[in-house]
Amino acid sequence: MISGPPSTWNAVVLGGGDPGDAFAAAHGVAVKPLIELAGRPMGQWVLHALRESGRIGRVAYVGPLSPDMKALIDVRVTDRGTLIANLEAGVAALRESGNVPQLRVMVITADVPMLTGQMLRDVLDAAPAMSLVYPIVEKAVCEAAYPGVKRTYAKLKDGAFTGGNLFLLDPALIGQFLPRLKAVLDARKQPLKLAGIIGPGMLVRMLLGQLRIAELERRVSTILGTPVQALITPHAAVGTDVDKEEDLVLAEVALSKAAPVS
Repeated sequence: MISGPPSTWNAVVLGGGDPGDAFAAAHGVAVKPLIELAGRPMGQWVLHALRESGRIGRVAYVGPLSPDMKALIDVRVTDRGTLIANLEAGVAALRESGNVPQLRVMVITADVPMLTGQMLRDVLDAAPAMSLVYPIVEKAVCEAAYPGVKRTYAKLKDGAFTGGNLFLLDPALIGQFLPRLKAVLDARKQPLKLAGIIGPGMLVRMLLGQLRIAELERRVSTILGTPVQALITPHAAVGTDVDKEEDLVLAEVALSKAAPVS
């Protein structure tokens, strides 16, 4: 556990993508965050929210940018091709970009355009002083905010939740848990391999909805070798990314109703 939450964070924005992404290609751009949404690239909405939050110091952006997006970042990072490699490169770029404090880091994807600065402030201000914090959103909250939205939910004893599209970490410990995190991500679609990592009993109980959040926190902390905590957030936008046409329509409607971004 680290000493306490700072008043300012740094951010790594994951804006890369598969060059063969059909969704991006259908909209005439190289990667999804460059798809235009309510008058600006999707990733630009995310960058505006980060700056509007008043909690973010330096921003490292991984992936291609539009000219307007460049003015909102501090460090540009070339897409390394995988989530883990991009995460590592983004954190390293922040560390190497001058004589600046090593603040805690928000890692966020560039495809959550409905996030606002206030939502990000709420998440950051509520974050416990843990090495790794993962926001989650209740199913009822998502469905109330965006009727008809389709998300993947994990059924637990505490309720049904979807994962957020951001997480918070202590960059000083990234070398400690990153290799273990990569092993978990590599195994996520291989049940036998995943069972070997988290334990077959735990996996079965998870699939049957018999686990509590606290049990998962303890197990993931053990696997990664660092304290991990889930953070239940009331903001559905944290768990609502845009990765298909129906999501784009939903986001277009939501953003068109919102106040314009300068």
